[in-house]
Parts: sequence; structure tokens; C-alpha cells
Amino acid sequence: MKRNENIIPLSKDHHFGLLCSWKIRQGLKKEIEISRIKDYILYFWNHHLKKHFSEEEEILFLYLEDEYTLRIQREHQQIKDIVSQLPSSENTSLISGFADLLEQHIRFEEREWFPHLEEKLETSVLKKIGKELNDIHTEEKDDYEDEFWK
Repeated sequence: MKRNENIIPLSKDHHFGLLCSWKIRQGLKKEIEISRIKDYILYFWNHHLKKHFSEEEEILFLYLEDEYTLRIQREHQQIKDIVSQLPSSENTSLISGFADLLEQHIRFEEREWFPHLEEKLETSVLKKIGKELNDIHTEEKDDYEDEFWK
């Protein structure tokens, strides 16, 4: 999907988010110890997802408040709620739910929200967003050492 160059950094992050969901599902399918999968989710949250959410909330949310933004806000909160429950839970459905919600959330952003922003926002606003993202966004690697999904 062709993406406006100014929001490509967020799209690149989405690749790692989809990979995170896949890794979680692989771990569940292989019946890997729940604590190992939880540790990975908490790592991914703290090293990638929290920053990504913050960038979307602090930059993109400022330019267009509509039903798309409200949905993204709700989903961010749902994901944050799941992450906050993880340390004290051994519930595989919570972990599976996290993977499902994260994937569904990313696919909505890529297929609907980003094209919506590209259509509704003027080129000058998209350029401003690009500059703001460029100032704070860093590309990170998912270098988690316990490759339980293999």
C-alpha cells in the first residue's frame, strides 16, 4: 500500500507489531511457558509499543479528531489495560487477546486510518507531521533474546 512519506516511520513500526502478534501466536501454538511469552509482550510494550502509541497520540491526534481517532484512542487504552494485567495473570486468553487486538488495531490503522489522514489532511499538515516524527522517532530493532517462537 502506498503510504505518504511523512507517516512511513509509523508504518514501519507496524511491521514489528504484526511480527509481535505472530511470535505470540507461535509461542502459544508451541505451548511455550506463559511467563516467557508474557516477558516478551512486556519487553515489546516497554521498548516499542509504548513509544509508538505516544507518537501517534502526541502528534497525529492533534490534527484530526473524528470517529477514527476515537477508535484508535479506545484501542490504545484496551491494549494498555491488557498489558497492565499481564504481570499478575497466567491467562492464555489474555495473551491471545493481546495478539489479536494488536493485529486488528494495526490493520485498521494501515488500511483505514492512515489513508483517511492522507485524504483529510493538507499536504502542509502532513509535512509538519513528518518533521515532528523525524525529530522524535527512532527506528528500533526487535532484538529480544529469548526466541521462544522458533
